[in-house]
Amino acid sequence: MARLLPDRLTLSLTARPVLGSLALILAIGLFWGGNWPAVRFILRDLPPFTLRAIGFSAGALVLLGWARWRGLPLRVGGGEWPWLAVTGLFTILGFNLATAFGQLRMPTSQAAIIAFTMPCWALLMAWGLLDQRITRRQWSGLACGQAGLLVLLGPAALAGGSQGLLGPLIMLVAAISWALGTVLIKRRGTWQSHAVVVTGWQFAICAVPMIVMMVALEPMPRPGDWHTTTWLALAYHLLFSITIAQMLWFMNVNRLSVAQATISTLIIPTVGVSSSILLLGEPLSAKVFIALMLTLAAVAIVMLHRRPST
Repeated sequence: MARLLPDRLTLSLTARPVLGSLALILAIGLFWGGNWPAVRFILRDLPPFTLRAIGFSAGALVLLGWARWRGLPLRVGGGEWPWLAVTGLFTILGFNLATAFGQLRMPTSQAAIIAFTMPCWALLMAWGLLDQRITRRQWSGLACGQAGLLVLLGPAALAGGSQGLLGPLIMLVAAISWALGTVLIKRRGTWQSHAVVVTGWQFAICAVPMIVMMVALEPMPRPGDWHTTTWLALAYHLLFSITIAQMLWFMNVNRLSVAQATISTLIIPTVGVSSSILLLGEPLSAKVFIALMLTLAAVAIVMLHRRPST
């Protein structure tokens, strides 16, 4: 019976495409949104290369192990390997490594906000690389979502000075890396391999350079010295962010247009900022609620529009 649950989930999402897409968006938003304070907790005891080496290795083992248990073919066609590697390096390695270093140099809430300028870059890249026309509704949704991010950011963007630009610059690199990887996933077209297998091999490829950098540049981790919050945050990070949410993201990109998939991520920083307020003690203000309304409006504008029947 348990082995049939993923198939039933896939059937349900296929039968109700709008509800299925919204369910994926909600799950990704909750899992990745809560991951921002989780990573902040982890970075108190683990340096960035160590964190990513552990996360990527665990993601590869769990996803490929689950795929083998399900009887899914682990072999990937020769034509898919270059795309698998390149998209993984951008969406997984580039984004996750940059966000780890970025959070060490600026507040978590602001880091999340800058990272999720990603839809803007993705729309522009899709326009150039995929020849996808940007509709008025998509521009409206994007503008609404970006307005929410600007409300969250507030005047802090201008108050850091030249010394405070390194963190935002790293987070901008993270946003652009994720956007390019997402557009390349769409450019590949139809993937023959299962999403779990693709994501698992992407993690495996990205784990190799992280392990090398960890051994060469960082001290060996001493788990006995870690705080309890580090263990709890690491468990959340590995289970929900690394394994489940990353796989759901690959599925979502294949189900939706670049505009829909990327604009839907605007819910993530709202969850991240809200959870940072609760878990990291960051101050609560009315702008969080305003940003939440703008972000949800952006998702609704893009996702709930029904095309006229022909």
